Amino acid sequence: MFNYQVLQKMREEHNYSQEYVAKELGISRPTYVQLEKGEREITVTEAEKLSLMYGVSFDNFIRGIEGAKIEVVLEKKARQEDRFGEDLRISVPQQKIDKFKEVLLYILSKVGAKLNVGQTVIYKLLYFIDFDYYELHEEQLIGAAYIKNHYGPTPIEFAKIVSDMEANGEIETVKSKYFKHDQTKYLPKRMPNLGVLSALELKHIDQELERLSDKNANEISDLSHRDVPWITAETGQQLDYEAVFYRTPETSVRRYEKDPLP
Repeated sequence: MFNYQVLQKMREEHNYSQEYVAKELGISRPTYVQLEKGEREITVTEAEKLSLMYGVSFDNFIRGIEGAKIEVVLEKKARQEDRFGEDLRISVPQQKIDKFKEVLLYILSKVGAKLNVGQTVIYKLLYFIDFDYYELHEEQLIGAAYIKNHYGPTPIEFAKIVSDMEANGEIETVKSKYFKHDQTKYLPKRMPNLGVLSALELKHIDQELERLSDKNANEISDLSHRDVPWITAETGQQLDYEAVFYRTPETSVRRYEKDPLP
């Protein structure tokens, strides 16, 4: 049986209001309050959304436990990632935060107005931009951390950075419908600063957007499910960038030289 008391505890640990969480779930605040009180059963969709928001694996979340939590800290100075037991503390250096923001704003300025481009599609665009660049050039573009969940790779830092951008008036979150399905979209409130991106990085992003941005959420999620980094990760765990070098031809973006003949 789901432990509904965990809902309030997790929300307060992340300093989220009931109104904010309700908005993310697409329900009213009174309806959300019923969830926290255990007066209404949580749906699978709601549980999946909340597990992503709180950085908890879906399996642990539906069991009402807080194991394998992921904490995201936006740092002002660069520092290393620290691991403590089962918990993962992601410290995001300011340089990476700046790059994440500008790449996100660039994506939104280029394809954000497309009807199919909601939160799920943006997650996967960021994933393929990051992992494809690593396969091609053996170095990171954004270098975001991604976890494996039911819908595919999810950037751990996304919620925290978007919340920071909203507070600074750089982005706006809106709710919409796409073929009768609830959709979260993001509106850029300023133009991206392209000075933090090299010409090679911009060319790569443009190529990825041209290749993938017309896919709907199901199509791009299915593609990510066939990618080796997602396949080889455990549910709720972080994806390994090095796994791109074991990709199948379907998802590989790099041409490898054939082994020389004996």
